[in-house]
Amino acid sequence: MQNISKLERRAFLGRGTLLLAAAGVNPAALLAGEADPVLRVGLVTDLHYADKAAAGTRHYRETLQKLAEAGQEFSRRKIDVLVELGDFIDAAASVEVEQGYLKTIQHEFAPLCPDRHYVLGNHCVDTLTKAEFLDGVAQQRSYYSFERGDFHFVVLDSCFREDGQPYGRKNFTWTDPNIPPAELEWLKGDLEATKKRVIVLAHQRLDVTNSYGVKNAAEVRRALEESGKVLAVFQGHSHKNDLKQLEGIHYCTLVAMVEGTGAENNGYSVLELYRDGTLKLTGFRNQESRNWRQA
Repeated sequence: MQNISKLERRAFLGRGTLLLAAAGVNPAALLAGEADPVLRVGLVTDLHYADKAAAGTRHYRETLQKLAEAGQEFSRRKIDVLVELGDFIDAAASVEVEQGYLKTIQHEFAPLCPDRHYVLGNHCVDTLTKAEFLDGVAQQRSYYSFERGDFHFVVLDSCFREDGQPYGRKNFTWTDPNIPPAELEWLKGDLEATKKRVIVLAHQRLDVTNSYGVKNAAEVRRALEESGKVLAVFQGHSHKNDLKQLEGIHYCTLVAMVEGTGAENNGYSVLELYRDGTLKLTGFRNQESRNWRQA
């Protein structure tokens, strides 16, 4: 298989739409509907659901209404897979209250798509343990991979302290996210084993060195780059839209659903994947409009 990271690619970003096009693909034709995606993935991040009063710009209770709107769009577009990129719930003072938050939002989220995947965020395990959170969403592992059609997806878990201890029960600071050695070795092996194009799903960011970034992000990026198979990373955590290209890989940070009040301050996306490796991300509400291209 040709090294995908070596392919000449063109990327186009229009109003609410990120289009990453492989060499020789006519993006205008794709936007005109002359090619059909082989997979549609719904993406949401940083819902921070909690039954508590708003704090600053975070309107926790409004997440239920915002999610309902997203669900209607996901149904209309007939998504195949649904991914939640972390901070599904907000912190609570007790395990019992936190499990109540999780039960409520999961009751609304689960019917949206049978093929669902949850990335662990730091708020997911502020009060709960990882096992408790995963049990609440009926997911076996916090990091793993899965394949759908022509694509290989990697779900990462950066909720580990620098000393390797997993987050849980308020035993961490949110500025200390890490991919531990065992997970990093697993990642390298997983990437080596697949022959398909790869999409990485993360919560804490892999493209920055500030407090929102994974501390050993450079090591993780090196593994992604050396595989030659990774097209893009989708992530959350910093609550703002951002987009970077590093060594041929696109790092797309999605806007948080919890930020702001009212329907106009929602944010969610549908990712369409094409057989030739083209990706089209359509954003709704506060998913930022951009104009960007790379020769």
